[in-house]
Amino acid sequence: MKILLFLAKGFETMEASVFVDVMGWAKNDYHNDVEVITCGFQKTVISAFGVPVNVDVLLKDVCVDEYDSLAIPGGFEEFGFYEDAFSEELSDVISKFNRQRKLIATVCVGALALAHSGILTGKKATTYHLNDGHRQKQLAEYGVEVVNEPVVKTDNVITSYCPQTAPEVAFVLLENLIGTEEMHKVKSAMGFE
Repeated sequence: MKILLFLAKGFETMEASVFVDVMGWAKNDYHNDVEVITCGFQKTVISAFGVPVNVDVLLKDVCVDEYDSLAIPGGFEEFGFYEDAFSEELSDVISKFNRQRKLIATVCVGALALAHSGILTGKKATTYHLNDGHRQKQLAEYGVEVVNEPVVKTDNVITSYCPQTAPEVAFVLLENLIGTEEMHKVKSAMGFE
């Protein structure tokens, strides 16, 4: 199973790394068929705090049929996150994943990219809840039914409300890909239960 991990300019490094680590443990230590493929608009994407990451594939070269799920970590506006997250190209890829009912997982403000694409209209979801809830208010403006809970799964979409929730999102995604029993083995081995 292949997970496409989209890294927008200004992405939050910790929120992206949990997908690599959780799926890495599942594959390496428990021989589950899960693989993370990173992608972005440029070969080198600079995170919110200046960490350069070389991606495996450019978004323009992605064939949605080759992937089982999409993961989008959040990021910081002042580092250009929304320039990539609200792009027409990403919205198109998100819509294609959704039309095929493939799993889509986001952390924090990554949910705003989904809302911007239109796939969350009328659905329950969450996003960054602190700082007077301004990002949740922004999410609601897209016609989303905002739920103030750490992780919200609606149909094929997983959203969460802050960086602290990133590992749980990765585990929920993993569970939906390989099953509850196998997920718990990985979660326990990593010290999360």
